[in-house]
Amino acid sequence: MVTKEVAIINDAGLHTRPAATIVRLAAGFKSNFMIYKDGLSINGKSIIGVMTLAAAKGSSLTLEFDGIDENEAMTTIIGYFERGFDEL
Repeated sequence: MVTKEVAIINDAGLHTRPAATIVRLAAGFKSNFMIYKDGLSINGKSIIGVMTLAAAKGSSLTLEFDGIDENEAMTTIIGYFERGFDEL
């Protein structure tokens, strides 16, 4: 299991388009993917779960990957967060 804390850096926050992209990226991996924010834990492969986070700019999330391809999943998804969901 690997975990990493990330911040939301784009102005619009974690809205529908990046949420859908995160779920699509996560679906390409076998590892389990959980997101934690303010005491909530959600399945990162669930669009409904990701949308319920309501993560605005500056929010801090903890991402957890657990499985056979956890490092590749982490690199791919963390990269998407660090690029500001390709909106910067």
